[in-house]
Amino acid sequence: MMTERKTMISAFHIKILTLFPEMFPGMLGMSLSGKALEKGLWSLETVQLRDYAEDNHKTVDDTPYGGGAGMVMKPDVLDRALRAHQPLGRFIYMTPRGKPFTQARAYELAQEKQLTILCGRYEGVDQRLLDAYQAEEICIGDYVLSGGEPAAMILLDACIRLLPGVLGNAETHTEESFENGLLEYPHYTRPTVWSGPDGIERGVPEVLASGHHGKVAAWRKIESERITHERRPDLWEKYLNREKLQKREG
Repeated sequence: MMTERKTMISAFHIKILTLFPEMFPGMLGMSLSGKALEKGLWSLETVQLRDYAEDNHKTVDDTPYGGGAGMVMKPDVLDRALRAHQPLGRFIYMTPRGKPFTQARAYELAQEKQLTILCGRYEGVDQRLLDAYQAEEICIGDYVLSGGEPAAMILLDACIRLLPGVLGNAETHTEESFENGLLEYPHYTRPTVWSGPDGIERGVPEVLASGHHGKVAAWRKIESERITHERRPDLWEKYLNREKLQKREG
């Protein structure tokens, strides 16, 4: 018998194929994404992959051809699960070897009506299954996790916050890191002067309290450029190249 969380289908419906459906919604059930789930701005369905294993032990993996450590998730089991949950919409497999997940990709995925995400375990998934279903392989960073579930949550959190009605202020998106090719500028709030554990008093930059919107905007851009140059030379180079191209086209 299939185990899943049934809910009203929304305009942004998510299917998660996993060995650990109890992990969801997890953090996605809290804060902004949790409120959006309650409002029906997105919906979630989890599928227990072991329900589609046909042996008594509910086996979902086997040893890899060619030898080596670890186990590989079986294509026949995954195929039965996928066939039972058509249509899939956009089919994604979370894997360290996938294409990097970016803010641009988050915007793209947030436009979809449905995502089906396969969360791998062990050494991964039989390649024939991925080829047959033309899986879109996505990576959230250059590191390895124990499974695809945490990666799927990160991907979905980035997408859900872009859905209409999730964030109260539409300008929030445009001011964030990666939106304009730069990292975000520093933020300050009250008190105006604050003394930290080192005993040093630190104030807020005067320009932020000036009330001059033009000067504030200029300061923020300079700070974004400085931080990007210092921390992400790869992004900085892309930003400079884009600026040069825009000047030539202008």
